[in-house]
Amino acid sequence: MPENESPEPVTGSRRRRRWVAGVAAGAVLVSAAGLAATQVVQSPAQAAVDSAAPPASVITAPVEYRVLTDSVIVRGAVTAEQSVDVAPTGSSAEASAPVVTKLRVKAGERFESGQVLLEVSGRPVFALPGRLPVYRDLKPGMDGDDVAQLQAALRRMGHGTGKDREGHFGVGTKTALAALYASLGYDPLPAKPDGDVEVGAANEAVTQAERALEDAQDLSASSVPETERPLRPEPSGGTKAPVDSGNPVTPPTRVVQRAQEDLRRARERLADAQAGNGPILPASEVVFLAGFPARVDSVSAKVGAVVTGKVLTVSAGELIVNGYLQQHQKGLVSPGLQVQILSEATGLTAAATIASVSDTMQQEQPGNPDGPQTGANPSGYLTVVKPTKELPSELAGQDVRLTVRAASTKGKALVVPVSAVTAGVDGATSVTVTAATGADRKVTVTTGTTGDGYVEVRPLAGHRLAEGERVVIGARGLSPAGATPR
Repeated sequence: MPENESPEPVTGSRRRRRWVAGVAAGAVLVSAAGLAATQVVQSPAQAAVDSAAPPASVITAPVEYRVLTDSVIVRGAVTAEQSVDVAPTGSSAEASAPVVTKLRVKAGERFESGQVLLEVSGRPVFALPGRLPVYRDLKPGMDGDDVAQLQAALRRMGHGTGKDREGHFGVGTKTALAALYASLGYDPLPAKPDGDVEVGAANEAVTQAERALEDAQDLSASSVPETERPLRPEPSGGTKAPVDSGNPVTPPTRVVQRAQEDLRRARERLADAQAGNGPILPASEVVFLAGFPARVDSVSAKVGAVVTGKVLTVSAGELIVNGYLQQHQKGLVSPGLQVQILSEATGLTAAATIASVSDTMQQEQPGNPDGPQTGANPSGYLTVVKPTKELPSELAGQDVRLTVRAASTKGKALVVPVSAVTAGVDGATSVTVTAATGADRKVTVTTGTTGDGYVEVRPLAGHRLAEGERVVIGARGLSPAGATPR
């Protein structure tokens, strides 16, 4: 207001304007409060409507056209086809106890047939090819499949066994075994400590018997038969008797026969002594393995240690995988099924097949027998998996994942989620196809292979089902009593 102007006097009209403005402001406040009250205070009916569940809606999934496989996944341990603990118990006669005197190999190393692995009290322990485990000392004169295995190994090493028949430890096998030891730089142990003395004595007995036979034959030849003696006239003029030459009449055939029998027995004793004499293959000096090169899995002794048990663990043959199925998996897996091997440590994958499935529960063996034990291992049905191609040797001892293709559709097939299939009271199975227009239809189907939560479906004649259509697999908002039957 300008300084030279005075305030407007309060008149009746001005008071009325202020009163109208106050009434209007109060009305606005009352309206706002009423509106807020309507947002907070609801009738019971309105509250029930607002708290009710939303209308039920269906959940759908597309019909797909693809190859369907049913898989079983288990853990497995890569191991060799053959694993042998080397625990030599023998030693040389001069040693008071078996002691490791040399170690020729170390863990992780590969070795060939005929290679010396270690020495125990100066005696070698070497490997030969063969699948039959050694269980006895092999001595001259023995027969058996283990002898035949030794003969085959000797021939494979370049030492022929002569004319010995298969499975008989004869002269040719003795010669070949002695040659093998010589090639390794060792003398073979004799089958009998006094074998040479025994053979010498038997040889002397044969010589004496031969001389006795010669004497008997000479005596027989010098004897004059009665028919050839000169006749002597009798004084009475009767029949003449042979002249007595003074030599006694001894039946020559009996003396010769006895000498011949003595010689035959002497020669038999000599043959037995010779057959039992020669080199021996002690069970403590050889390890038979199925294939070469073989591997040293572990070394559990040092030079100078007294042998009290396992010294080495060696393995041979192709690498295989041992897995263990549980009861609910066993019926799905059988020999011949395809398997994928995955090494999660290296990322390597390999194809394989199921070789065998045991019929009885077995105790699972640890993947690393020399590692720390954490308690009892779970049991299962031992399942042997053979790779299609040879696995790299560095996988030996690793834990891998096995994915077994238990079933598969022949080529691509129509598949839907398992939850899409319902069964009627008549046993017929069907799926419900839904459309954007809301016109659902039921399609009767037969089912096939299942896997990974899906099932193969084939519509019956007169029904159609196509890739990309959507089928009902469930509903949101339905109580269990109103759920779609499965």
